[in-house]
Amino acid sequence: MAYRKFGTCFFERYAQLTLETILGSEFADLENRDRPDLQSSDNRLGIEVTRAMEPNRKNANQLLKELAGMNVKEEERADLQSIVESGYAYGLPGLDYTGAIEHDYWALAQPLQRILKSKIEKVAKGFYGNFDHFELYVFCRDLLDMSQVEAALSYTLALQDNLDLRFDTLYLSQTDTLYVCHLKDNIIYEGIDTRIEVHAIPDATRRELFFKSLKH
Repeated sequence: MAYRKFGTCFFERYAQLTLETILGSEFADLENRDRPDLQSSDNRLGIEVTRAMEPNRKNANQLLKELAGMNVKEEERADLQSIVESGYAYGLPGLDYTGAIEHDYWALAQPLQRILKSKIEKVAKGFYGNFDHFELYVFCRDLLDMSQVEAALSYTLALQDNLDLRFDTLYLSQTDTLYVCHLKDNIIYEGIDTRIEVHAIPDATRRELFFKSLKH
């Protein structure tokens, strides 16, 4: 596999495949475009894909070749060369590892609240065009607990209050978990956790998503 030039397409493809695999075939026809990043051909759905990371996080700078030092199962060793050449590590075991190319992607990330505010302002102004439904998919490099997910959801609902154009769904994606936050009625009420679906992403599924994303 040739060493890839840095780009966001890996992550946009990874997001699309995650949604299709975890949530169903309604996401299978999404095309990787721009403004927003994932679009249905009939303008039914537009999904903006972005990333968030706290600036004070001790981000891993190891090159992917260091993956060879991880506890890798014997049957997985044949994949290591492809992993090293790809320059990406997202979704693979070992949250401390960032690929040589992937590192640039996270270096440009903003903290979660800032990125939510920025994207909500853009969708409200029509920056992402005309779709029946808008959704926001955020890759989170830092681990989130449920209280942080609930805080992000509450913050988003408050920012979107009284907006005509807004996101109907917020996806917070970690390597091993997808949080689906439902925003459609945009009403803040007690029991906000009932708006959140939590989907675990097993190791085998993450490896499948990883290699499928490299091929597109």
